[in-house]
Amino acid sequence: MNTLIKSLALACCVLASQPAHAAAPAEPATSAFPALYVDPQSSAAAWVSAHPDDGRAAEIARHIASQPGARWFGGWSGEISAAVGQHMQAAVQARRTPLMVAYNIPDRDCGQHSAGGESSASAYQNWITGFARAIGERPAIVILEPDALPQLDCLDTPGKAARMQLFQYAVQQFYDLAPRTLLYIDIGNSDWLKPDEAARRLLLAGVASAQGFSLNVSNYRSESESKAYGVAVGEALQAMVGWRKPFVIDTSRNGAGPNGKQWCDAAGRKLGLPPRINSAGSQPEMHLWIKAPGESDGCAGPAGSFVPELAYKLIHGW
Repeated sequence: MNTLIKSLALACCVLASQPAHAAAPAEPATSAFPALYVDPQSSAAAWVSAHPDDGRAAEIARHIASQPGARWFGGWSGEISAAVGQHMQAAVQARRTPLMVAYNIPDRDCGQHSAGGESSASAYQNWITGFARAIGERPAIVILEPDALPQLDCLDTPGKAARMQLFQYAVQQFYDLAPRTLLYIDIGNSDWLKPDEAARRLLLAGVASAQGFSLNVSNYRSESESKAYGVAVGEALQAMVGWRKPFVIDTSRNGAGPNGKQWCDAAGRKLGLPPRINSAGSQPEMHLWIKAPGESDGCAGPAGSFVPELAYKLIHGW
């Protein structure tokens, strides 16, 4: 059986297993959500608080720490229900909507700079269930497993099937346990998968029961390029199953577009459009800062660590 036939057989099996509600996916109105939450404990805010006399602190505070951004959750977060619950409670008290990233799938990042994740499928299922249950009935925005779908090709055939099953499980948990969560399955960036392939993987992952998909997380592809790609993926979904899904774009570092093929703390990049929930029916549905500006990709410092020089250069486009 060749690769194409295997993938089609897997797609048929997965789509046949989708719940009945997947045939007519709902699209909640983002306009009804409270404004985005500014995390006072973000890495940028923590650095500014600890270095008030640094000459870069005022600009980092004004341009980055004051903006709503994502809180990433993984193995470093401790007991996941408690960690997510505390973050949710802080956002609720501020009457804002938190943006969170679930980033703990087994074999994460194919062993590269952000390698890690849960040790087994069952451990991940418990983790993601705890994540969704901690959100409960409260409004939230969640980005599901950046890069894990585009990186399928680093896995063998059983590994690919197992990862798809974990995506389906995760999507169902949010659908059942966190019904007011806007869940976006990440599908990489416009320079990665062809739109048809991106749509196929999203379908396999269970996007029918999610709000939509996310683009450009931790990357630099321009707003116009990312938007055109998102529309193309939506059109591919329409051609395959008769409906499309909204998308969000990470604009935290795409103000100057890409620097060739460089992705790891690339030089000369700039902050992009500030985070916002766009008007109903707009595409993208949101511009978000999913990658925290100033946090390293793993070259200027350990992956996820805040490097003030990176933040300062993003502000000025150096």
